[in-house]
Amino acid sequence: MTTAKGKRRTCEKGHTFVKKSDCSTCPKCEAERKPKEGFMSLLSAPVRRALEAEGITTLSKLAEYTEKEILKLHGIGPSSMPTLRKSLEEEGLSFKA
Repeated sequence: MTTAKGKRRTCEKGHTFVKKSDCSTCPKCEAERKPKEGFMSLLSAPVRRALEAEGITTLSKLAEYTEKEILKLHGIGPSSMPTLRKSLEEEGLSFKA
């Protein structure tokens, strides 16, 4: 069913939500998946999904990439970089040169 706000969808867990885009990600499931601590808890859902899709779930793994490589990932834009840089710096790490 389509409403004025978008298409009504139901995820596999039974949550009902409305989205304008073709994105089928359930906002309620994403909120449940969000880590409570660590650097991933500071990131938006699209950024978390992009990193997870690449197998980047730790700061040491993130430090193996250049900023340019990370910015090429779908879901990550320039506004994400300050948070990622700061998280790396707090652990004495940095992006690969």
